[in-house]
Amino acid sequence: MKALMVSLNSIDKVKAFCNEIAKFDAEFDLISGRYVIDAKSIMGIFSLDISKPIELNIHADEKDLADILAAIKPYVVE
Repeated sequence: MKALMVSLNSIDKVKAFCNEIAKFDAEFDLISGRYVIDAKSIMGIFSLDISKPIELNIHADEKDLADILAAIKPYVVE
């Protein structure tokens, strides 16, 4: 599992992010406080406070992780 922070502070970013991660056969969870949301769910993401960075947990094989990280790089908060 890989955990990192992502910024999805606009409708366009949320849609583009969901489209990117939908290409992968892995589990993605967004965690905000006590809520854990499937990151592939646009409606789920909009139930969170998207004005602040959100924790993303990626449950993927090591061989897929590099491709996933490259795809979501524009959304990652350092």
